[in-house]
Amino acid sequence: MCLFLSGSFVNGQSNIDSTLLSVADFGFLKEMTEAVVAASRILPEQKVSSKFGGNHTAGTLIRPGGRDCYPSFWIRDYAMSLESGFITLEEQEHMLRLTASRQCNQTWISDAGSMVPQGSIADHIRIDDGKPVYFPGTYDYKGQGGRKWGMFPPYCDQYFFVHMAWFYAKQIASVEFLKEEIAGIKMIERLELAFKVPPSRQDGVLVSTTDDFRGVDFGFRDVITLTGDLCLPSLLKYRASFEMAELFEKLSRTDKTQSYRDIAIRIKKEIPERFLDERGMLLASTGKSKQADVWSTALAVYFGVLSGSQQIKTSKFLVEAYKKGMLAQRGNIRHILTSDDFSDSTAWEKSLVGKNSYQNGALWGTATGWVCQVLAITDLAAARRLAQEYVEDLRAGDFRKGPKFGAPWECYNADAPQNAVYMTTVTSPYIVFKK
Repeated sequence: MCLFLSGSFVNGQSNIDSTLLSVADFGFLKEMTEAVVAASRILPEQKVSSKFGGNHTAGTLIRPGGRDCYPSFWIRDYAMSLESGFITLEEQEHMLRLTASRQCNQTWISDAGSMVPQGSIADHIRIDDGKPVYFPGTYDYKGQGGRKWGMFPPYCDQYFFVHMAWFYAKQIASVEFLKEEIAGIKMIERLELAFKVPPSRQDGVLVSTTDDFRGVDFGFRDVITLTGDLCLPSLLKYRASFEMAELFEKLSRTDKTQSYRDIAIRIKKEIPERFLDERGMLLASTGKSKQADVWSTALAVYFGVLSGSQQIKTSKFLVEAYKKGMLAQRGNIRHILTSDDFSDSTAWEKSLVGKNSYQNGALWGTATGWVCQVLAITDLAAARRLAQEYVEDLRAGDFRKGPKFGAPWECYNADAPQNAVYMTTVTSPYIVFKK
C-alpha cells in the first residue's frame, strides 16, 4: 500500500497511482519530522547555547534545527516548515508578531556599511535580547552586513513573512488580525511594506540586483554571489503575490486583489522567458553565477510556474541527470548538476567556500521533495527510487539512535556531513510528500 502525491503527472497525464513513498516510509518520515520540529523548539527562558542567554521573547521560538544548530530564530527555515502541521497556532501567532515587531521601521546603515531599508524583515532574531539581524553570517546587531554578506538584506525573508501571515490566516480562518496594529502599523500594511523591499528593474517585476546593491538571493546559498535578475526570489515573490491577493480579497479590497494577481501573472510569464535554457532548466540569475539551478527549476514546477510541455521537458532532462549521477546522492540534492559546474575548482561562479562544500556543491535534503515531484512527471520509478534513497539515508543516521547519529543533516559536504538534526531537511520534503 502506498500514499498519493497530489499534483503528480506521468507522461503529461494525471495519474492517481503516482505514489512515491510506502505507508511505512511515509510514517517514518512523519514521525521523524515531528521529532525534529520538537527538537528545534526553544521554550520561553530556555537556554540552548553557552554563547547566548535564554529565550526572553515571551513565547516559543523554532530555530533551524536541534542540538547546537543555529541558536536563533530564523524566519526562513521556520516559514519553510509551517505546512508540516507540527507548529501550533499559539506558536505561529507569537513568531508572526515577533517578526512583524522587528521589521525595520526606518532605513539605516550598519557599521559594516550595509543598508537596511525600511520594511526589511530580519534574516534571524536573537533569542536573548530579541534584536533583529538582517544579514546572514553574524549575530552582531551593529556590525552586520558588509560586502561579504551583502550591501542589502536577503531578498527572500520579506516573502516568507507574507507566507507566515497567509498561512496563519488560513489556519484560523480569519483575517481580523491583519487590521491590528503592531507599534502603530497595521499588520497588512507591514506585509505590503515587506513585499516592496526587494528591488527590481525600473519597469520590471522580477527581483533584480547589482554588485553595488547586492543582497543574498535566497538564504540556502548565502555564501554564493549572484547578480542581475534573480530566479528563486522571483519565484517566492510569485507565491507571495497570490497570497497577498487572497488576503486582500478576504479584506474586501478588490483593487489590491487584482493588483497583486497581475504581478503574479507577469512573473509567471517572465520567468521562463528570462531564465529557461534549451534543456528545460532555469538559470539562477542573469549576471554573476548565471548557471542552471536545480532548486529554482524544481520549485518552479512545484509552484506551477513551469507547466505543460515545459514541465515534461524539464522532467525528462532531470531524470537523465539523476540516472547519470549528476543530480543526487543518498537522496540528497545538489544546487547545480555536476555537469554544470562553473570550473574544476568551483560549482558556482563565485563562492565563499570551496567546491563540494556547503552551498557550493554539497548535497541537501531540503530540495528532495520538489525534485521527486519533477521526476514523477515522466518517470515515476525514478522518483520513487530517489524518495526511497532519501528515507533510507534518514533511517541509517536517525538522530534518535543516540549522540553518534545526526540525521537529518543540513547537508553532506565532500568529506563529512554538517549540522545535525536540521529541520528543513525533513519538513520541506514531508510537506511535498504528504500532499
